[in-house]
Parts: sequence; C-alpha cells; structure tokens
Amino acid sequence: MLRIAATLPWVPLSAWTAADAQPSTATLARVRPGEPGWPSAAAWQQLSRRTNGRLSVIDSPLMACRATPAAAECARLFSAVKNPYFISDHPALTQTLCWVDAWTSMPSIFVVAARETGDVVAAVDFAREHRLRLVVRSGGHSYQGTSNAPDSLLVWMRGMNAIEMHDAFVAAGCEGSAAPQRAVSVGGGALWAQVYDAVSTQAGGYVQGGGCLSVGVAGLVQSGGFGSFSKRYGLASSSLLEAEVVTADGEVRIANACTHPELFWGLKGGGGGSLGIVTRLTLRVHELPDDFGAVNLTIRAKSTPAFRTLIGMVLGFYAEALMNPHWGEQIRLRRNNTVQVSMVFQGLTRSQAQAVWQPLRDALAQAPDDFEVDFAPLAIISTSAREFWSPTLMKRALGFLRTDDRPGAPKTNVFWPGDQGQAGQVLHAFQSAWLPAALLQPEQRDALADALFAASRHWPVSLHVNKGLAGAPDEALAGARDTAMNPDVIDAFALAILGTEGPPAYPGVAGHEPDVALARRQAEAVGRAAAELRRVAPDTGAYLAESNFFEPNWQQAFWGANHARLQAVKLRYDPDGLFCVHHGVGSEAWSADGFTRLA
Repeated sequence: MLRIAATLPWVPLSAWTAADAQPSTATLARVRPGEPGWPSAAAWQQLSRRTNGRLSVIDSPLMACRATPAAAECARLFSAVKNPYFISDHPALTQTLCWVDAWTSMPSIFVVAARETGDVVAAVDFAREHRLRLVVRSGGHSYQGTSNAPDSLLVWMRGMNAIEMHDAFVAAGCEGSAAPQRAVSVGGGALWAQVYDAVSTQAGGYVQGGGCLSVGVAGLVQSGGFGSFSKRYGLASSSLLEAEVVTADGEVRIANACTHPELFWGLKGGGGGSLGIVTRLTLRVHELPDDFGAVNLTIRAKSTPAFRTLIGMVLGFYAEALMNPHWGEQIRLRRNNTVQVSMVFQGLTRSQAQAVWQPLRDALAQAPDDFEVDFAPLAIISTSAREFWSPTLMKRALGFLRTDDRPGAPKTNVFWPGDQGQAGQVLHAFQSAWLPAALLQPEQRDALADALFAASRHWPVSLHVNKGLAGAPDEALAGARDTAMNPDVIDAFALAILGTEGPPAYPGVAGHEPDVALARRQAEAVGRAAAELRRVAPDTGAYLAESNFFEPNWQQAFWGANHARLQAVKLRYDPDGLFCVHHGVGSEAWSADGFTRLA
C-alpha cells in the first residue's frame, strides 16, 4: 500500500501513516492525515481486508490537471465531464465542480467502493473508531457540496445498484397491518435512469422519482424528492415503504412504518448523509398511465408593459387550467420579455392537452401587437408512457433524449438535453422559495405578478410547478404530510428557482479557472431577484436539495416545524455526530469543515 501511495504525488505519505497517539473516545475533533490518531498503514490494510479489497486511494484527475494543466488528458477531462455518467463512474468527481465563494469539490483520501452492506458497515465502524471525517456519495448531485470532503473517507455507493421488482410487498414487521402492494427495491447507489427502465419500460409500472435521470435514488428520496409528475404522485419520499440503513453505531437497521418508525420518517425528507447510510430502498410502484406528453412553446412580449401583462395572463391561466394533477415541470420568465413553457402532462390525450391550452392561444391571438407566440407543429406532443424514458431511435434523432457516448456504455445511461448543463457545472448562485397558492387568488395575483416582473428585471425566474403540491390529489398531500419536508410544500403552487452557473472549470487549473468576477456579479443579481419574491412570500421555505448554500435560517427554511422532531431522531441514532453535512440536521454542532465540534 505504501508503494501505491508513492505513485500518487498529490496524496501525502501521512495519509497512510499515523502518529503514536491513540484515538480518543470522545469525538471533539476528527483527525486529518499526519495528526495524532490517524490510522496506521496496518489499520488501513485491515479495513481493506474487511471490505474484500474495495478500499483504495482516490486518484483525482482534477488534482493531476492542477499539476499539468496543458496536458492533453486535462483537455479531455473538461470535455468528458459534460457527460453525467462519466462523473458518476469516478469516485473523485462530483456533478458540480465548485460553487464560487462557497465550496470546491475536493476528493477524499480513501474510498470504499461498496458492493454489499457489509462494506458499508466496515467503513462506518472504521470511521467511528478512528474519528475520521466520513462522506457518502451515490449520484454526486449535491449542490451543497455534501458528496465530497478533503481528508475524509468516502463510502461510494455506486456499485450497490441492484433493482428487484415485487408483486406483493409487505414491509418487515408490518405483516397483518398492511396490505401487499407492488413495489421495487433498489440499491443505495442506483440512478433514476436505470430504475425507470426497470419499472416503466420493462415492467409497465410507475415509480415516483427525479426528473434528472442521473440523480441518485437514495439522495433524492432523503431530500424529499420531486419528479416531473409529482403533482399527481406526490413526493418520492412519500412512496418509500422501507429502507435498509447503516446507522452510526454500525448496526444494519430496517426502517419502515412498523420498525424504527422515527428513523423511517426522518429518512423521508430529512436530508441525505445526516441520519445514516441507506443501502437499499423499497418504493411503491404506481399504475402507469397510457401516455405522457409535453408542451414546449415560447411567448414573446413586444414591450416591457406587455410583458407585465403577459405574466398576469399566464398566472391566471395556470390557476384556472393547470394547477391540477395533470401538469408539471416549468414556466420560465426571461429578462428578454419572454415566457418559455416546458411542461409535461399525464392522464390526458394530446387532443385534450391542446384543448386545455386553446383559451390562452385565443387570448394571445387577440393582441398581435403585444405578443408573438412560437406554436410549432411539435409544441404539444405525447408518447407512450412505457417508452417515455426509453432511448428509441426517433427520440435520439430528434434530440429529445441523449445517451452516454462512451464505448460500451449501458443503453440505459440516458439523460434529458436540458439537464446536461448541470454536468461539470460551476455554480455562481442558487436560491429557491415555495410560492403559496394563496398568491394566485384574484386579490393577490397582481402583487405576485408585480414581484415576478420585478425579479425578472434582475434575473430569470423558473416556476417549477411540479415542486409545489397545491392542486395534487388528497393521497399525495397526505403522503407529504407524513414526511420530514417543510409543510410549506403542501400549500405551494410552485417552487421558484433562480440559479446561474458556468461551464466546467476548476480553481488552480491554469486555462480552466472559474470566472470569479462574473460569478459574483451574477450572484448579486440573483440576490436582488430573490429579494423581490420575498416581498410577497417573506416566510416561505426553500427546498433543501435546491437551495442557497448561504441560507441564513436553513433549519426553518428546509424543515419548518419538523426540525425539532428531526433533531430528536438525530440525537437517538447519531448522538456523536458521525454523519455531518453542510446545513444537515445536527451540523450546528460542528465547524463548517465538519472536523471540530463547537459545543
């Protein structure tokens, strides 16, 4: 192992060796390489044996680029990170490379590439016994930087990606009190593209997951979880029936409504990486509709006053025709006085969807001097729901779906073109806020339209209507109430998102540095836009998976009244704070880098 370390110049020799002092039993501080208590080479070798050789030093191509930025391999790397699956398959990389003035993706020292639950148990025990900083990564999509940390031990879940269908699942301990139902069990490292393929394309069912196909299943469910059709099926966490989780004491626990119910509740929206490591999830499988469809159009206002009028028209139309289980995804308000609609629908035929939009089309047609509408022939389309995520030749040819272009890549490695911008991105700013449905009432709608118009003068605003559950069925609302999510989501008609990012770049790599000055200017603009929305929704929460790294009152914003209950779950299952992530439950007790206990 020491010989291996010698071939990796960016990994200090101290990473493999320890000082004479033994680890303390009280975790007041975690240890770094070279400090007293850092595990000896023999200890690391023992962990390697316990994990069947799945422990290794992380070989970071980004660190190599810092040393040789002009190398051809470096140029290829910054091109390759535009493929989200290339990132998923490398333990040193995360989907976001950095957030300017917030965090930079830094590799762990060691990684356990878990293949079975015992590997996770061994890593957890080792980190606890040696007071190590522990990091968990599945899909690596964390905007908050929680999928990485320097000087840490990484538990990489990507290899635990098995998928199993159940025709009549009953959670352990719930026999006699719960009816069997169709379900799917997935490993803690599975990505949504593979799960949709197994459940929908192959088995003709529907599981509520994420819209971005390269997102990890476990992380999304623990964050609450929204997908394109959440207005119909609710939160992904609401469909969680059972989870296998390794807690901080190294125990493997089965959490469901009957066994460890408080831990089960906390896993449903309490945030990934805070309560334990989820090694398997079992999710409810819903009936699959016959068809899914999409609406894509752009409306351009020919003057600034007309754009303000257009915003009011769109809000009224949404309140009357679209705030129901049939519709999801986004309405974007641009600074160039355009409204871009990128929405999906279920439970409707294409002709029915066209009829829904006809009143707005008619209203816009009556004002040709004010509005110009791009209603292309394919503006409203539908497809078999069973083939929605399937990479058919036609979808690939028309650019509706993209695939992993690496030789030999699995055919299920697919992603939507609109999500490619997230791969290898450098975040400049990101904020979110749930907008209460009460703002759509006639007496408040003008104030909302004014706020959205004012915000759009500073930065574009995206209304993710599938990420607010107002208008959802009672079953979806009841499911959301039984999660740790901020209750604001139940009464919200949309999640407003304001974000900005740059292309792949990395600090310290000459020729590939982030544009810091641009990032700061754009962050200020996003802040001004968000302030306009807060005028009409001053006390609303934010979605923890898509939120501001600098959220000032994050406990209230992410969980509202549920935060106190989450703290109790944390204290019960991780009293020493082994699991610590930025703005995660219990992170108040630790320094920003997660190494020093503050109180």
